[in-house]
Amino acid sequence: MTRFPGHVALITGASSGIGAALAREFSRQGADVALLARRRDRLIALAGEIEARGRRALVMVGDVTLDGDLERAVAETQAGLGRLDVVVANAGFGVVGPVEHLALDDYRRQFETNVFGVLRTVQASIGPLRAARGRLAIIGSVAGHIATPGSSPYAMSKFAVRALAESLGHELARSGVSVTLVTPGFVASEIRRVDNAGVLRTEASEPMPAWLVMPAERAARQIVRAIARRRREVVVTAHGKLAVFLQRHAPWLVAAGIRRGGIRSRPEPTKR
Repeated sequence: MTRFPGHVALITGASSGIGAALAREFSRQGADVALLARRRDRLIALAGEIEARGRRALVMVGDVTLDGDLERAVAETQAGLGRLDVVVANAGFGVVGPVEHLALDDYRRQFETNVFGVLRTVQASIGPLRAARGRLAIIGSVAGHIATPGSSPYAMSKFAVRALAESLGHELARSGVSVTLVTPGFVASEIRRVDNAGVLRTEASEPMPAWLVMPAERAARQIVRAIARRRREVVVTAHGKLAVFLQRHAPWLVAAGIRRGGIRSRPEPTKR
């Protein structure tokens, strides 16, 4: 039995990583998908995969940092696919580095995508989601629970969207719209090869050991299941679950581990 038969899901940041994996998984679960990202070629290739499985896929090139792009995407989704039941605010990247080495513009750039991009997505889609008694998912991070040295811009942005998800969950409960905060640990994606300006550094290697990184397809299955069940939050990866559990119940232990263990954020790809 499929979880989303005949439904329509709009996914931002759908051209790679978790976003692309979610698009594939929603289509496997019976949904048609609207794909929004900046890279048209990748979206077209992904849409071809989905259509080959018998589901519809709508390609939309847009940028969550631009006013009007999300309103256009929602309108095109409803016109092209007939409805809107699920929205996943997934687009994002990470700015890293010590505070004294970063400029205010680095923080502004981080918030424009990771916070205001999510907020644009929510505000553009909230009407159709209310009408459908649908589902909203916001992609956060374990960094939205635990901030490590050198991660302040990214962690601040993910703490902010965690607060947004919590507030929205209360605001939308009576209208029948569920809000699921997705809290991934290390999942296979390009995010750790993107520099502080948002540019993918294709020559950069994955900084995390392979054993610690969950395949995006496996993560997508867990996320889609949680959205279907209208869960308030889903923490993805075993290490993510452990980290969030310890932060909630023994924050002193987490702080000691970070400081004594010399744990720091990943380096920016261009700073090697």
